[in-house]
Parts: sequence; C-alpha cells; structure tokens
Amino acid sequence: MRHNRSINHLGRQSGHRKAMLSNMASSLILSKQIETTLAKAKALRSYVEPLITKSKEDTTHNRRTVFSYLKQKEAVSELFRVVAPKIADRPGGYTRIVKNGFREGDGADMAIMELVDFNESAAATPAAAAAKKPATRRSRAKKAEAAPVEGAAEGAEAPAKKAPAKKAPAKSAAPKASGKVSTKAAPAKKVQAPRKTGN
Repeated sequence: MRHNRSINHLGRQSGHRKAMLSNMASSLILSKQIETTLAKAKALRSYVEPLITKSKEDTTHNRRTVFSYLKQKEAVSELFRVVAPKIADRPGGYTRIVKNGFREGDGADMAIMELVDFNESAAATPAAAAAKKPATRRSRAKKAEAAPVEGAAEGAEAPAKKAPAKKAPAKSAAPKASGKVSTKAAPAKKVQAPRKTGN
C-alpha cells in the first residue's frame, strides 16, 4: 500500500530509477512519443515537465541543469532547439498520456506518452471534423444545383433525367406484373372454362 508516499519508486533503487527516468525522458524528447506502462508514464511526467519548463529560457545554466538530468547531448540540443520554441506559449501540461490496453505477458496497464504540440493528427482532427461537417451538408445541395449549370450542353442534362425515370417504372412494373400473373391467372382460367362448356 502507498501509505502517503508521494513518490512511486517503481520497485527500484533510487539510482536505477533515476537512470531509467533519464533514459525515458531522452527517448521522449528525441522521438516525441514512447510506449510504456501507465505507472512509469505518470512518474516520467513529473520528471520531464520541469525540464521542458527550464528549456523555455535558453541559458548556459539551464542547459547544464537539464544535462545533469538527461545526460545526453542530443536530447538536450533537441529540447532547446526544437521543442522549446514550439511550447513557448504553453503554460504547462506539455505531455499527454493515453491508455493503451494491457500487456500480454503480465497484464500491466500500458500507455502511450507523447509531447502534446508534436501530435499533428490529434491537433488536426478537431479542426478537420469541424470543417468537414458543414462542408458536406452544404456541398451536397450545392452539387445538385451546380450539376445542371456546369453541364453546358442540354443533351447531357436530358439523359441524366431520363435514365432514372425509365429505371423506376421498370423496377416497379416487374414486381406488379409477376404478382398479377400469379394471382389472376388461375381464377381467369377457372371462370372461362365453365362458360365454354356450358355454351
């Protein structure tokens, strides 16, 4: 049980835990998205977000402080050159944790952790959905009206109108004819047969 422990030790000694979080933070900064267990993702969030906040001010002191945590030159330069300009206006909440089911072997909760500003599909989805819904509803009406206007030739309009008119009666006539033949053919023969024999 937790018993008011504020830090999740993740079943590791402090040295192992710090090294693991440092490695995961560097991977997150370099690849912008990682998959891990939910507990590790929550621990990593409190580890990496203060470093991202430090990267907003590009000074030698901040670079050295961040390097003492990440211990990778590539990750530090990526953080200050690429990530920091993009998150400059964001006041916090630089990462997103999305649950991703359970691991096959031990059933552990899995999660995808990503930098919010670098997920273009998530950022584009609401805007695209909002743009598409009104556009589709209105464009159908516009296309129906615009079709005769666009087809300048009158001959092109006439077949388009005649084709559905011919098909509709043919379809409706076929079931009626088949229904009438099956129901009226037998009584007609029965009525006519006695009249011929009686005369």
